Order: sequence, then C-alpha cells, then structure tokens
Amino acid sequence: MEAEAYVASVCFKHGPPCLLGVELEWVVHHRDDPGRRLDPDHLAAALGPHAPTTLRADSPWLPLPSGSPVTLEPGGQVEISSLPAPTLAAVVDAVQADHRHLTELLDRAGLVLGRTGLDAHRSPRRVLDTPRYAAMERAFAPIGAHGITMMCASAGLQVCLDVGEAADVPTRWAALNALGPVLIGLFANSPDLAGAPTGWASARMLHVLGVDPRRSRPVPVTDDPAQAWADYVLDAPLLCVRRPDGVWDAPDGVTFADWVDGALEHPPSLDDLDYHMSTLFPPIRPHGYFEVRYLDAQDGDDWIAPAALLVALMDDRALVDAVVDVCAPVADRWLDAARLGLTDPDLALAARRVLDLGIPAAAGLHLPAEQATDRLVALREALDAPEATNGRKS
Repeated sequence: MEAEAYVASVCFKHGPPCLLGVELEWVVHHRDDPGRRLDPDHLAAALGPHAPTTLRADSPWLPLPSGSPVTLEPGGQVEISSLPAPTLAAVVDAVQADHRHLTELLDRAGLVLGRTGLDAHRSPRRVLDTPRYAAMERAFAPIGAHGITMMCASAGLQVCLDVGEAADVPTRWAALNALGPVLIGLFANSPDLAGAPTGWASARMLHVLGVDPRRSRPVPVTDDPAQAWADYVLDAPLLCVRRPDGVWDAPDGVTFADWVDGALEHPPSLDDLDYHMSTLFPPIRPHGYFEVRYLDAQDGDDWIAPAALLVALMDDRALVDAVVDVCAPVADRWLDAARLGLTDPDLALAARRVLDLGIPAAAGLHLPAEQATDRLVALREALDAPEATNGRKS
C-alpha cells in the first residue's frame, strides 16, 4: 500500500546518528496566584512577536534569539523546540539561552513557568480556540478526564534522536522502548493535579496513556519497526479532518485505513497522512527521527540530566545492546512505572543498572558535571539508600 510505504520512508530516515534536539514544555502560571486562569490575550502580549499564530493570527511568530520557535499546547502550555545540533552541549547552550529569554518575557507579565509535568494548581481547561483542539476535546470527552488533562494540564520533556543506520534500527527502537518504564520512574515529578494528590508518581503519564490506546499506547517492538509503525498509523482512528470552514470533527471510529478505502467523501492526500500522524501520541513517535516523549517536564535546567542519559546510552552500539538486556524484565511495565515510580523493586533494580551504564557514558558528553552527571550520581546514590531498596540488593 502506498500509505504504508510512505510512512516507512518518511518516518525512518536511515543514516549515521549525527543530530539531536529537545522540546521543552511548561505549564504557565500567574506568579502571584498560580490557581488563576490564563487569559490568552495576556499570554499573547507577554510573548510579543514570538507568540504563535494559534494564539494571535497576525503574529510574526519570530523564533527566540537562539533559534527555538515557541508553540503552545491547548491549555496554554508553552513549548520551545531546539534546532537540531550535532552535540548535546550545543543544544544545551541554545536552549538555556532561549529558556532565559522566555522566562524574562513571561516575568515582565507576571507569569512563571511551572516546575512539574502536570498543572498542580488548576483543573484542565482549554485556552487555545482552534478547530483542531476543539475537535480533539470533543473526541476525547467520552473517554473521561484523561483527554482534557493530557491536552490542557500536562507538560513533557521530549528528546529527539536520529534513527540510525538501517541495521541498527531494530535494536535502537527496542532500547528506547525498554528504557521507557525505567526513565519514567527515575524522573517522575507529577503526583499532583489541580491542588490534590493523585497517588501516582507520574500522573502525567497516566493521563497520556489513558487518552486512547489506539493512539497513545506504545508502538509494538518488533524486528521491523517501520512496519509496526505503519500498521499503528493506519489502524488509528481519525481524530479530526481538516476542512476550509466549520468543525473538524471526524466520523466516529473511522481509521485512516478506512479513509484510504473510501470512508469519506474525498480520498486522503499524503498531507492528510502527515497530519494524521501528528494526532498520534505514543511514548516514542517516529518522525524521520525518534521523538522520545515519555519524560515529565523538569524544573529549570533539570531536563539536562535525563537528556544526557538518553543521548549517552544511545551513542554506542554496545550500550544499546546492554540497555535492552538490563531493561527487559520491566520493559512492558509502563503503568506500573507511572503509578509506583521506583518504589517498585524491579524497576529500581533496572534503574540502578541503567545508571551504572549511563553515568560513565554521560561524562563523555562534555557537559558541566553539575548539569548532568552530578544529578545522575545523586539519583544512583538515592537508589542505594535503605528506604529505596525494599530489602533487595542489586
């Protein structure tokens, strides 16, 4: 099928892994009253010429000084996306500069960036009024709170890594997936939502996974990741259908494969297929590179440590193989990791072993120790504390 071939060729671009990047999201609050609702006009004024056109249609939408464009999630969460770079050190320098600039812009307007992966102060409510987000909210409503919470109250850290050489892709794919539960547990920081504890270490991940398993569950790990992703894409129901006017709601239950087979009044284009893929939210999304999407947003510069760990572990074939082995016992425990974090002994054991692999490798990324390895070492030491071992030895 043409659609399958297109997905495989566009989403899995093979070659030496040379570039990487990050995308950082934050919930935005009023400094003097974090529970107060955001006003879109106030946020647009704060961002000025950097405001995306989803917020202000006539905005010039200029990138931040180091090149990162600003985008917004439906609840007003702010996101900056680094330009691809050959080293994590280069990414860090650019993102830190743009982060400082963004913080200063918001500070002048009395706004601050959140410190966790969920809005700990407000219930979720949509700020952006676009046909896409209106259709998403209606489509997710029958599922319950997961959809609106993911859309409007969550913030994540995304690390983008090259797919790699064709022969290495299945193992790199397996390793990034196997790391998911471990890294969710290591860096979970979203236990509270709207002023109340949820009982989950990463309630953000609970809500992401709970949105709709047909578009948010992990993509199956197989020896042919491109085919697995193509199947996932075609079998996922349409979330919205773009129209020149009116609502974008999609017919209930119609998949992209159904659309190809004639379920709608007009056949889909390749642009429609690209757009459909943007409405899928698995923990790792192939997009010409691998978008690792399972990490909670971190406070300040704390994002550097999990990014460094991921980059270091994926930088060497022997490490990639070792990651698959040490994470295998917990590779499918996504919800357990979100709920329990590293209080689960098996997840804690895998986390020790991952850090033992990653800390020496991260030291070779030429980052200041206080930004990366110091935090990773502190996490490793915490896992050896008596209260963290639950009576088990590594």
